[in-house]
Amino acid sequence: MYAVIKTGGKQYKVAAGEKLKIEQIPADIGAEVTLDQVLAIGEGESIRFGAPLVSGASVKATVVAQGRHQKVTIFKMRRRKHYQRHAGHRQNYTEVRIDAING
Repeated sequence: MYAVIKTGGKQYKVAAGEKLKIEQIPADIGAEVTLDQVLAIGEGESIRFGAPLVSGASVKATVVAQGRHQKVTIFKMRRRKHYQRHAGHRQNYTEVRIDAING
């Protein structure tokens, strides 16, 4: 069984037992969270789509870690104008393990 969930402005296809890095959510390590914005649920050949959400469906997950992604380097340059800008960004994430899909 799999589900398509929406969290942090992004959509993810998840199945039970998977680990997943999502946008940071305020939860302690080891805490159980419920992701209730389920867009679709499927099992084998059958799939149920929501309009926009599947009613009564939810995904239970456990927080495994909180961290930061690798640095993304931003470099801007205008040739022949003596203009260069360097910047970097590290996005925070929450790593979760999908425990169960209820739907």
